[in-house]
Amino acid sequence: MKYYIIAGEASGDLHGSNLVRELKKADPGATIRCWGGDLMAQQGAVLVKHYRDLAFMGFAEVIKNLPTILKNLKFCKADITSFAPDVLVLIDYPGFNIRMAAWAKEQGLRVVYYISPQVWAWKESRVKTIRKVVDKMLVILPFEEAFYKKHDYKVVYVGHPLVQVVEDFLSHAKPRLKQHKPIVAILPGSRRQEITKKLPLMLEASRHFPAYQFIVARAPGLEESFYAQFLENYAGTATVANQTYQLLSESSAALVTSGTATLETALFGVPQVVCYKGSAISFAIARRLVKIKYISLVNLIMDKPLVKELIQDDLTVENLVVELKRILEDREAVPRMHQDYSSLHQLLRQGGNASETAAREILAVVQAEAVP
Repeated sequence: MKYYIIAGEASGDLHGSNLVRELKKADPGATIRCWGGDLMAQQGAVLVKHYRDLAFMGFAEVIKNLPTILKNLKFCKADITSFAPDVLVLIDYPGFNIRMAAWAKEQGLRVVYYISPQVWAWKESRVKTIRKVVDKMLVILPFEEAFYKKHDYKVVYVGHPLVQVVEDFLSHAKPRLKQHKPIVAILPGSRRQEITKKLPLMLEASRHFPAYQFIVARAPGLEESFYAQFLENYAGTATVANQTYQLLSESSAALVTSGTATLETALFGVPQVVCYKGSAISFAIARRLVKIKYISLVNLIMDKPLVKELIQDDLTVENLVVELKRILEDREAVPRMHQDYSSLHQLLRQGGNASETAAREILAVVQAEAVP
């Protein structure tokens, strides 16, 4: 069978790579073409577009890059038409992927969406479109089943793919960073815009903790020279590339950009401070439209402020220092966070191996379509 997968971000590349692996197990004759990244390519998918050329963050940035986005949409449609897949698999990345789903449905293609767009946060009206253009929705957050049920749309909860990924890593992890001080991880994001906004503040906060070694996790696809401009005045700060999980496995605490990384950090059991700062225009628009209580997945899933979120104007060096000191030194806060992390892990594990289940569900759609 022929599969066409579209992922537009680093997290989508990770989950897509595991999905590709499981699809090849379930369907040894699978031919897979994708938009994604190096991880998906390493699993044997033919990479058409890299996510580093697709990731535009925030409302203002999307408008600025609209001509490029429209050009990508046109190219993607032509490439899918030429490949003629048995199924189109979409991974998150809603602004692009929902448009592709609508087009694909018009062409008579089967569409499976793996990892739901966050329509529960904003643009709830998109559910009507999703119902019309997506043949099967596979969700990875426990509360998404109830959300879609409210809209009379049956979805399949497959569990969260990060649970298995982190468990597999920890099963064979060994200390490799060889630092003489306890480590604080800095995860400033995967996009240039967000790194530029947040990394300088995170680095400045590190000056207040000379007893710790701060290590920055560099994003895949971004050159080392990009980070050098921020690190030149912080001689004691190190960086690692393609070793984020190794870094988290050895860290005492972390400063983390909101997004998938907050959940990864929690699954590693690392106390964290969640950081978000966007452009003034994008944040002003988001504040009017987004309807969620929290910005981090950890807090959203647990429905309480498990980890501290420093958002926009609250993301200052002074606040970072206060919160980081708390999770490094407070003898009550840290055990409580670890206990909550354990509850989170159990909740997300209920769906089993997400990648394997998702592959099985996708194959079922393809096989059903193949029946005369």
